Amino acid sequence: MPDVTKEQVLETLANVRGPDLEGDLVSLGMISDVFISDNKVYFSITVPAERANELEPMRVAAERTVKAMPGVKGALVTLTADRKAGAGPQTPRPQPQRPAQPQPKAHPHPEPARPGKAGVPGVEAIIAVASGKGGVGKSTTAVNLALALQANGLRVGILDADIYGPSIPRLLKISGRPQQIENRIIVPMENYGLKAMSMGFLVDEETAMIWRGPMVQSALLQMLREVAWGDLDVLVVDMPPGTGDVQLTMAQQVPLAGAVIVSTPQDLALIDARKAISMFGKVEVPLLGIIENMSYFLAPDTGTRYDIFGHGGARNEAERIGVPFLGEVPLTIDIRERSDAGTPVVVADSDSAAARIYRDIATHVWAELKGQTVRPAPAIVFE
Repeated sequence: MPDVTKEQVLETLANVRGPDLEGDLVSLGMISDVFISDNKVYFSITVPAERANELEPMRVAAERTVKAMPGVKGALVTLTADRKAGAGPQTPRPQPQRPAQPQPKAHPHPEPARPGKAGVPGVEAIIAVASGKGGVGKSTTAVNLALALQANGLRVGILDADIYGPSIPRLLKISGRPQQIENRIIVPMENYGLKAMSMGFLVDEETAMIWRGPMVQSALLQMLREVAWGDLDVLVVDMPPGTGDVQLTMAQQVPLAGAVIVSTPQDLALIDARKAISMFGKVEVPLLGIIENMSYFLAPDTGTRYDIFGHGGARNEAERIGVPFLGEVPLTIDIRERSDAGTPVVVADSDSAAARIYRDIATHVWAELKGQTVRPAPAIVFE
């Protein structure tokens, strides 16, 4: 059977109308760019923000219609609510609320969330691991931090928020497609006892993601809120590098408990790290601390230490802006090889010095979380 084409999808969607719309979804320009991978169809429908809730049946009808097309293996359709500059906060489909304060497992009745904060049921705290630029080992750090939090006795999951360049499937040595259960809920993939979700599980590794901002936002929120995470103490979000759409979406629509910034010691990396720090400050996301990755190199034969990228830059920056310095992670061949093999050092060599460093960092992060109240997500208006 030949592959499904974008034109065929749009022709089919031309038969779908809203409850009181003058025309079909295609002629009204409500369909975003249609993306097809392995005969699975992904697109979003742009609707007025104030009507997002009442037009949910239209989304269901569009998804059902596309799924019924010959050759279509599945469809993922979301609503994207556009709003004018100066309008109120974007309000997509109502979401279950989450606890307002992350608590240790010994406290089974956390304080309820304030209205307007759409969180993830069962997840006590969501933290972002971010960097101002790529190439600083952020994803490797995020995976080992998540596994270190788990090694310290917490219930942990990880979300790969890098839609364009997902790394989590390879770093956790996970392949295959996740299972979908009732109400479009996805069962997360799992390895080393760590629940994980990534766009890399939904599309082939070689597939180029060429989505625009609204599609990225829809996919991200779906992977966050329509996944059966279960009860977690911490959900670690591996953010893409930079300060773009994903970061703003997370800050606006997710009650982040805080952010961890990853940088290398040299000045150029710190310049970009400051941009990430500044962005989280502007959107009122607390900084849990800074990690200096690739802090120094240890020669595997002699154990001699070399400060290849300089040393102490991230620590000095943390002291300068008054946030915790979480620790130094060395540049070692072992960390690199185990990351490439999908066997993170925290689980593959739990007694190693590197694994102990990650567990110590995890202890500091959890200590910051326990004493911190999650703030309401701010409303960001795009001019």
